[in-house]
Amino acid sequence: MRHIYFDCFSGISGDMVIGSLLDAGLDIDCLRKALSLLPLKGCELRAERTSRRHLSATSFFVEVKETQQHERGLKEISELFDLSALPQTIRQKAKAIFGLLANVEAAIHSTTPDKIHFHEVGAIDSIVDVVGALVGLEELGIEEAYASPVNVGGGFAECKHGVLPVPAPAALKLLEGIPIYSRGPQAELVTPTGAVILKSLVKSFGPLPPQRVLFHGYGAGKHEFPEWPNLLRVIVGESTEAFAGDDIVVMNTNIDDMNPEFFEYLMELLFERGALDVYLTPIQAKKTRPGTQLTVLCEPADTPALASLVFSESTTFGVRYHREARLKLSRTTIDAHTEWGPVKVKIGAGEGRLMSVSPEFDDCRKIARAHKVSLKRVYDAAKNSAIGELGEQI
Repeated sequence: MRHIYFDCFSGISGDMVIGSLLDAGLDIDCLRKALSLLPLKGCELRAERTSRRHLSATSFFVEVKETQQHERGLKEISELFDLSALPQTIRQKAKAIFGLLANVEAAIHSTTPDKIHFHEVGAIDSIVDVVGALVGLEELGIEEAYASPVNVGGGFAECKHGVLPVPAPAALKLLEGIPIYSRGPQAELVTPTGAVILKSLVKSFGPLPPQRVLFHGYGAGKHEFPEWPNLLRVIVGESTEAFAGDDIVVMNTNIDDMNPEFFEYLMELLFERGALDVYLTPIQAKKTRPGTQLTVLCEPADTPALASLVFSESTTFGVRYHREARLKLSRTTIDAHTEWGPVKVKIGAGEGRLMSVSPEFDDCRKIARAHKVSLKRVYDAAKNSAIGELGEQI
């Protein structure tokens, strides 16, 4: 599995992301082609070799030649993506990223996302940075993204709202759940665009995972600081393990005094908020009472939010949690063709071969009911079709 690691020792911004990808080998013509698929006028992309504290890097620029003096709202930006000829997956991810950015700005300014407007030049910069990051990662064959804890800088920065502490409110809101620290320059090192790219695309934050390095790159920040390399480093590599691996948090609590009907609602909320799995185990609690152990599996960054949900929606007074290493198959989903219609099938691979083929139960059930055929027949047909299309046998 090919993955990328964002080493944010000097923060992150949209242009630093693109610069680092270009420095790692991405062809700028690939970005220009993607930009040509957007209904944007009057902007050009430029990259140049530079250095920060004697380290060679790439700077990325968006040059806006003709600007209309108006602001773009979330609806207008979403329509811009809808009207583009970009691949559907890129359009959907870009819209989701700007939706998150608008929601954060709305929360900060006590308004609604539809009333948030981005300044014309800033909007074009952000659109290019977000689309460029999505296209660049796809072009480089990246399957998963990881990142270090993020250096946010310090001090104060000037903006249209006046002088504000660093990190800026939008960036800080987007960094919730992400490990941060402050070191080096007393300056703004993380922009909202950089923060929203991390929030949306990075799977987990921590040390550099074991890997075989393929290539790397440095993206230069706009400012040059004395005694500090203002750079974003990306490292692209392939896992050295037979299987993909990561860390998850296992959260447990024992409950013996709650209406059991409430568990269904709590489990629904936990899944909606990002839990990887939730399950219940019958136990004997104190005073020989029958009880239930609630177990939640989640990404480390989601632990505080999910623990808060357990506290607010159950009768527990405490939650235990610990990190566990996890091995997993590389997973993709395909549409397998059957005589009754397509069925989504999860494909698991490891050790360089196909290891698991699992048709989606809900799809099979719907087809079985609609066509009055046995569920087993539909399931087997979807599985055999998927294996045939992949040209492999388990």
